[in-house]
Amino acid sequence: MTNVLLTLSYDGTDFCGWQKQEHGDHGKPVRTVQGEIEKALAKLLKENIPLTGSGRTDSGVHARGQAATFLSPIDSIPEEGYVRALNSSLPQDIRILKAEKVPENFSARFSATSRKYRYFIYTGSVPPADRNRFVWHIARKPNLQTLNEMCSVLGGEQNFATFTAAGDQSTSTFRYIEGARFYENDEDSIVFEIEANAFLWKMVRSLTGTFILGEQKGYDAAWFKETLESCDRSKALVTAPPTGLFLWEVKFNGKRRGKSQD
Repeated sequence: MTNVLLTLSYDGTDFCGWQKQEHGDHGKPVRTVQGEIEKALAKLLKENIPLTGSGRTDSGVHARGQAATFLSPIDSIPEEGYVRALNSSLPQDIRILKAEKVPENFSARFSATSRKYRYFIYTGSVPPADRNRFVWHIARKPNLQTLNEMCSVLGGEQNFATFTAAGDQSTSTFRYIEGARFYENDEDSIVFEIEANAFLWKMVRSLTGTFILGEQKGYDAAWFKETLESCDRSKALVTAPPTGLFLWEVKFNGKRRGKSQD
């Protein structure tokens, strides 16, 4: 058996998230990223192969650098062979970027030391058609200094109960933030980038929406700090749509920080 690590990207628009679902809406099957890749693996390896992702992205959320591991029963397939063979079977909105053979005890989920997300926000009047599926359109330019003053509140291990969604099944709402910032991407867009040991359900989207609406309402870093420390979900302002969110990178060579690794 060979343990294989995949790095992959996908356009999440037409998927019901990463995680395979046995029964979809009204009993009908739903399309998921994990499900499509497992079908391609079964075709290649002639048996059902479970796939473990580094994290579960929600419906409509994209990935540039998702990571996933599986055990292959065929040791002779070269690393580049997995890339070619899987991409030939997968739909065009999923691409395998890289395959690596890794130690048997390596896990895309539990060996990850941090995950980085980027959220793209279009500030111009009309987003071009080729970007419309991948941005949140707000049609105004927020003050980056104010946004980054709010971001300065984040850092280290903190309780993010304010920014999780109802139904989150994590054992802890504490997460360790490596860094968070807003920056200008081009003349008509900005990006919110955040890296942490792990994330709660819809946490990045809730943070993004609260930052953007809070800045629009004239709130400051002191207000955001009070909102975060309240651990009160009702204090979060709005959850940004999934369209602009990308799982950008999963790191395995850093230091595992914080108590929670959900």
